[in-house]
Amino acid sequence: MTTSPVHEAASPQGTRPRVVLGVSGGIAAYKACELLRQFTESGHDVTVVPTAAALEFVGAPTWAALSGKPVSTDVWSDVHEVPHVRIGQSADLVVVAPATADLLAKAAHGLADDLLTNTLLTARCPVVFAPAMHTEMWEHPATQANVATLRSRGALVIEPAEGRLTGKDTGKGRLPEPREIFETCREVLARGVGALDLSGRHVVVSAGGTREYLDPVRFLGNRSSGLQGYALARAAAARGAEVTLVAANVTLPDPAGVKVVRVETTAQLRQEVVGAAASADAVVMAAAPADFRPVGTSEAKIKKAADGSAPSLELTQNPDILHEISTDRSHAGSVIVGFAAETGDETGSVLELARAKLARKGCDLLVVNDVSGGAVFGSPDNEAVILGADGAVVEVPRGSKSVLAHVIWDEVATRLQD
Repeated sequence: MTTSPVHEAASPQGTRPRVVLGVSGGIAAYKACELLRQFTESGHDVTVVPTAAALEFVGAPTWAALSGKPVSTDVWSDVHEVPHVRIGQSADLVVVAPATADLLAKAAHGLADDLLTNTLLTARCPVVFAPAMHTEMWEHPATQANVATLRSRGALVIEPAEGRLTGKDTGKGRLPEPREIFETCREVLARGVGALDLSGRHVVVSAGGTREYLDPVRFLGNRSSGLQGYALARAAAARGAEVTLVAANVTLPDPAGVKVVRVETTAQLRQEVVGAAASADAVVMAAAPADFRPVGTSEAKIKKAADGSAPSLELTQNPDILHEISTDRSHAGSVIVGFAAETGDETGSVLELARAKLARKGCDLLVVNDVSGGAVFGSPDNEAVILGADGAVVEVPRGSKSVLAHVIWDEVATRLQD
């Protein structure tokens, strides 16, 4: 049995992480103000490096006021301090948000015609790009080639969100929410350089709890909040993966760079997970599907009986999604992870019941939560034991759900085949 390591922050103990926030010239530049606030209020030392075009959208006084530091805008200011070299050299993280098509092209081709592009060339820390542009620009072969180049060099390029763009346009190309970009950056900072071990991989994560409707207003459900599944999706994206998150009745904000598919029932969850699993390198079933559903659903609200009697409810068993994708693997070499929310009973302890479930389901890893007394549900923290079909046992002490998510991906990464 092993105990998982704790992931430490990149900066030396006692110092504030040094972040360079690059801002390029897109309308989404105003959202970078909120991203800057997220960094400063969480104790990061932030240097803002806007391009000349970015200053057309948000002026230097705004960046200075929010960062508490003078704003570096060109290579000619304070030349004796060599800012075009020093800023990148001293950074623990460089994040460019928004990253326009022009900025991505310059970064991919090594151009250095302003302070931000010089900083990108001198940085030896993790670099994160958060693109924002119109859909046609994002989908253009030139932009996609530039993104592929940057990723091949170890940069994390977050997939843009879908939604309202400028004017009346909608589509893919929207800047993810600043809070979610910040969460991704915090994950990257915690792991440091060379941590994109899931780059080029497609992973599927399910989250939340399904609902099985009795009538138009009532349903059978469970207490799953989706927090652990979302932490898993966010962690995988921060490690470079293409992530599909199948979310059952979750109201949390979409993690940056993650494709979110929303479902309600177990049947819908099964359809989306099975479909996505066909091309996935790994599937983590963190959702809590209902084991049973009503045989029939009333089209009208079920009324109370005048005599006080309760209606009878006939249930049938739902399909076992984890068993199905574990035993019928469309993608050879894929890694399947299940979750077991267990309480011990007269038939066995939590771990005894979990080992039986691992064998029965046929998955590669099983994350075991002791939920006696309602533990775990809705909490920001978690603890677990990860059981492997190969006999591995990893204990994860209580900590944030993000920490557990990374330990799970560590175990997945060691089992992925080339």
